[in-house]
Parts: sequence; structure tokens; C-alpha cells
Amino acid sequence: MRAAVVVFPGSNCDRDLAVAFRAAGAQVEMVWHKDSALPGNVDVVGIPGGFSYGDYLRCGAIAAQSNICGAVKAHAARGGYVLGICNGFQVLTETGLLPGALLRNARLKYICKTVGLKVETSNSAFTEGYNAGDVIDIPIAHHDGNYFADTDTIKRLQGDDRIAFTYEDNPNGAQADIAGILSENRRVLGMMPHPERAADIGHGGTDGAALFRALVGALATA
Repeated sequence: MRAAVVVFPGSNCDRDLAVAFRAAGAQVEMVWHKDSALPGNVDVVGIPGGFSYGDYLRCGAIAAQSNICGAVKAHAARGGYVLGICNGFQVLTETGLLPGALLRNARLKYICKTVGLKVETSNSAFTEGYNAGDVIDIPIAHHDGNYFADTDTIKRLQGDDRIAFTYEDNPNGAQADIAGILSENRRVLGMMPHPERAADIGHGGTDGAALFRALVGALATA
């Protein structure tokens, strides 16, 4: 299974994401934001956390207009898999690959801590390594993680079983406690918490490793 990890100016979790993919058995290539094409035969694209372009305008807004995001959108349109974490989730909403927006945290404070996440669905290549209802410990580190969408969109996400994760104790004011959502075809996942920071016992926990193992296993089988 082949993964590509996009690197923007200001990305700071790109290497962590690549390490997590490799530990799960994937071959990984790093892709620069000015590139106009992804490597051939890529199965999944990872868009990492950080502060792309310094979070100017809106978080992820400039990154969404980069050369490589055109290729990412084309990859997703072909049915390719995309994983956006933290700033990567913000980029995915700015590109329109996922609905909604990430607003400033409700208390206007940057939050960096480990939180409890409830797995809302195991019906995706990303989450099939968990059971629906599992509570896992995953770090967060964001200033703009407050998920917002209109009422109809929230109802549609709930009705279509597209909410992947919710917060046990909502730290940022996100609507419906949403921490991660799936696209209509369930092949694009955006989430604010950092599973790549919980994929090595040396980091204090491994609850995020199952996400990478499940994804690599599903795509390798396919």
C-alpha cells in the first residue's frame, strides 16, 4: 500500500504522519505543496497537522488553493482515500472535500492535551479497527477545532453514519461533539485529534495505531 504525505510551509506533523503510516506497513512518499501531481499508484493521501501558510486568512484556506490540492481533489474524485488530521481537516473543508468549517475554539484558547474520543462508526476503512462505542485516548492540539455546519448538514452526517468520532468531553464547542467526519463515499476522513501522536508506545499510548493498521490492511487487501 502506498501513501503520500503532503508538506506545506508550516506543516509540523508531516514526519509523524509518515512514521505512523510506515509503522503500519505502508510505503510513504513526501509530496511538496508546489507539486502539481501525486506520485503514481498512490492509495491514500495524508494531509498533516500544523499551521499551513501560517494560518493566514483562515486555517487551511491558502493551502486549499495550492497546486497539490488540485491533485488531491482529483484523487478523491477517482475514489482515492484521503486522511486529513487537524490542519489537514481544515484544508479538507476549505477544498470542499468535506462539509462544514472549523471555527475558533469556544473559549478562544489553544488546547493541547489528550482527550477521550468515542468511535461512532466502524463502517469505514479508517475505523474498522475499532468497535462502534469504543472510547480511545488521542491527543489534540488546536486553536480552531470547533466544528460547525448548518442544522441540515449535521442531521445528514448523523443519518448517513458519517460521524467517525465524537468528543467524550467536548473541549472546543464543536457541534454535536464532532471530532471527525467521513465523506459520502466514506473514503475521505477529516479529524481534529492526532492519531499519529498515539501510534507509538514511546509517546505514551497507542490507541491511534489501529486507525493506520486498519487503513493499510484494507487497502492492501483491495
